[in-house]
Amino acid sequence: MKSQNAELAADRKLLTREDVRTFMLSSFGGALEFYDFVIYVFYAKVLSELFFPAGLNPFWAMLNTYGIFAAGYLFRPLGGIVMAHFGDLLGRKRLFALSIMMMALPTLLLGLMPTFATIGYAAPILLLLLRMIQGVAIGGEIPAAWTFVSEHVPEKHVGMANGFLTAGLSLGILLGSLIAQVMAKHFSNAEILEGAWRIPFILGGLFGLLTLYLRSYLRETPVFKAMQQRKELATEMPVKVLIKQHKNAVVIGMLLTWFLTGCVMVILLAMPQLLTGGFGFSSTQAFEMQSMAIVMQMLGCVTYGLLADRIGTGRILIGGIAFTGLMAAIFYPALGQYGEGMIFALYMLLGLATGVAGIVSAAMIRMFPPAIRFTGISFSYNVAYAVVGALTLPLVQWLSSFSPIGGMYYILPLCVLGLLTACVFQCRYRR
Repeated sequence: MKSQNAELAADRKLLTREDVRTFMLSSFGGALEFYDFVIYVFYAKVLSELFFPAGLNPFWAMLNTYGIFAAGYLFRPLGGIVMAHFGDLLGRKRLFALSIMMMALPTLLLGLMPTFATIGYAAPILLLLLRMIQGVAIGGEIPAAWTFVSEHVPEKHVGMANGFLTAGLSLGILLGSLIAQVMAKHFSNAEILEGAWRIPFILGGLFGLLTLYLRSYLRETPVFKAMQQRKELATEMPVKVLIKQHKNAVVIGMLLTWFLTGCVMVILLAMPQLLTGGFGFSSTQAFEMQSMAIVMQMLGCVTYGLLADRIGTGRILIGGIAFTGLMAAIFYPALGQYGEGMIFALYMLLGLATGVAGIVSAAMIRMFPPAIRFTGISFSYNVAYAVVGALTLPLVQWLSSFSPIGGMYYILPLCVLGLLTACVFQCRYRR
């Protein structure tokens, strides 16, 4: 029996202009929303000096600042589940717009709000409140975007659409890093503390509001409108239906999210620290390598997405995860053994390989039926990301106490687990 996506797209095998506009606007919005979420970490030290008492020990100020950053992650599951609940009952578009507003406004307000010197302890309290709102927003945005785009395009293009969308999220990380570098080149530390730090937050907020306006032109997904007409929307709480009837899909989604998290946090985000701290690369070299690896990962997301539409999501997941494990097994031992050129080339290939994380969402789209799809993706992704995201870097740091390439001993077992999970997905869903 064909899925609703297939039924609705039976007479439409090619992408329309509206399809392209939908996933381009969604990808652009996802990039800006992820930029808004991560720009905080690039200015954590500055915020620790401005939003906490001047006499506070720098260690405790930074700890408090990172604690507030972590609050955003802790609220992701709650935000994702609540927003997905209403997205499955009221419509994808409404929640899609709400999520970006809840990200853009706090970013803009953070760029405008007074510091501790002006309003005292109200400053860190407001900072915490804004991060909580952003955590709720990001928890809803990513599953909403995956669901929204996948239900707009013909079923044979779901992989490509998800690849583009996930590449957009990676672009948000790259934008945050580039903006931080540009700011560092054009402003001194004193000028940044005096007020220049506000620029990246104000820009992020304004661009987010622009994206909110552009998204107002998007239409509700054909799949959701068809369910409304057929009166096939969930009649009880979507999360209750999910837990009762789709436990296996939830477990598969969580395990694939674990693999995705490892690719992003260990191979991309944490790599500069490894290169500079353990193998003598300069911060400039490490930043350039990281930036190019993110670009290669974005290219990989789109490539894997196109291949998934032609060959099958499960098969490409299996091949891509195996490729990631192979490149990790080559790259990490090469550190300290070869010159910069060879390390750069191997890291670019590793970045390309990790693009397979871009079709994890396509797999989840195919596992959950439309009536609870938003909730299924949001629950699996956000709960797993919150738990694994909190544990990954401390665990890698512990492994690094035994070996300078401790990250490899995290990534390789994770690739084996991801490979087994992809095989289970292929056997159960054959897509």
